[in-house]
Amino acid sequence: MALYSAAAAVLAGLERGEGGLKSLVYNSGFPHVRQLYALVAETLRYASVLEKLLDGAALLQAEKKLEPQLAKVLVYDLLFGKGLKCGGQWKALARRHRARLEAELARMKVRHKVSRNEDLLAPEKAVSDAASQVPRYVRVNTLKTCVDDVIEFFKRQGYAYLGKAASVEELKALSGKKFLLDLHLPELLVFPSQTDLHDNLLYTSGHIILQDKASCLPAFLLGPVAGSHVIDACAAPGNKTSHLAAILKNKGQIFAFDVDPKRVATTNTLLIRAGVTGCQLVQQDFLTVDPRDPKYSRVTHILLDPSCSGSGMVTRGPVEEAAPSAERLQALAGFQRRILSHALGFPALQRLVYSTCSLHQEENEDVVQAVLQEWGSAFRLVTAFPAWPCRGLAAFSGAESCLRASPAETLTHGFFVAVLERCREGAVAPSSLPAAAKENPQPGEGTEPGAALRKRKKKKQQKE
Repeated sequence: MALYSAAAAVLAGLERGEGGLKSLVYNSGFPHVRQLYALVAETLRYASVLEKLLDGAALLQAEKKLEPQLAKVLVYDLLFGKGLKCGGQWKALARRHRARLEAELARMKVRHKVSRNEDLLAPEKAVSDAASQVPRYVRVNTLKTCVDDVIEFFKRQGYAYLGKAASVEELKALSGKKFLLDLHLPELLVFPSQTDLHDNLLYTSGHIILQDKASCLPAFLLGPVAGSHVIDACAAPGNKTSHLAAILKNKGQIFAFDVDPKRVATTNTLLIRAGVTGCQLVQQDFLTVDPRDPKYSRVTHILLDPSCSGSGMVTRGPVEEAAPSAERLQALAGFQRRILSHALGFPALQRLVYSTCSLHQEENEDVVQAVLQEWGSAFRLVTAFPAWPCRGLAAFSGAESCLRASPAETLTHGFFVAVLERCREGAVAPSSLPAAAKENPQPGEGTEPGAALRKRKKKKQQKE
């Protein structure tokens, strides 16, 4: 029942304008945020159909104590979802009215001359072809198991393993109880889009992580070796943090930060289930972390996935939130530039991955360009995953080193990833990068991080 109550509370919060879908789900305190997100998104997608069903069946009139939001969630799962999983009075209530609700649904289909439930949806609410083709990605948690053992487990459960995919088209063609090994990432299994594994033993025990392929790219491309000290600057809900721990083989140290206490609690639950050790999870704004603190003197890798517009996220039943305004994008981009520049200030840093689940150039290429200009020749972009088909937008020379992801082209959520590395002492940044400084600096430019770094080097040489 906790799932349905949480979903009803999120729906009520949306109606009151208390926040967006994603923020309300993460702040709900419900432990399985992806399961909750999917249920609310699907309920919203069928909202107009559910309202007609409730009116036609007179359910709310018959059950005075049943709140409309809870009624929608219950009826959605009863008629369109996986079937009611809750117990107690609400399950009994829904079952009492099942025949009437099913009859009303049948009448609706006759009136609209359709045979499928999805055909009742208005065109603007229907799932786009691209989004509906995004598979269910399953990352094998190598802290607890291995790919071969997980494959054998699913085969014993009646799934057919088709081997390693050779193309994106093979992923798109998946159906039924068939699955593949991903063609790009070695520990990622791919199932048909509507596969639900939230109740699977491997998921509940932390042996597998339900994580979109694009979301697996940041830790994969950061690639710290075992024993490294790593920062996950914006860690919640913890999937990327657990991926980092798996890459490190739980050897080394991860410092994981998030400012929101509820998100920190969610992250802690996930990390414990995943068997992560050697991770210091801190409720703190990363912008307030002092790069000169001795405890971070060995941090060589940083994963930075800051708050963004979330415009690249798709759902199993898409619910599109309002497009961010120009002012909102400007505010987000300003924050993203500050936090990226702050991250580059850690003295031992060698490699950083900046990623967002945004489609907007303002939050992606423009942020990277601005910060590279700010830091001059201290850091450079490296070509991330040359085999990846979608590259960064041509916002500046060198942006093709970044990568993008999208439902249509890579069968993933919309995503952006840039990999930055510190230039070796005396090395010149590639000519494809923006110029470090102007010939005639404007007032205040001498205080930028790149200028400060050059000033420290000059003083050191003078002393020597």
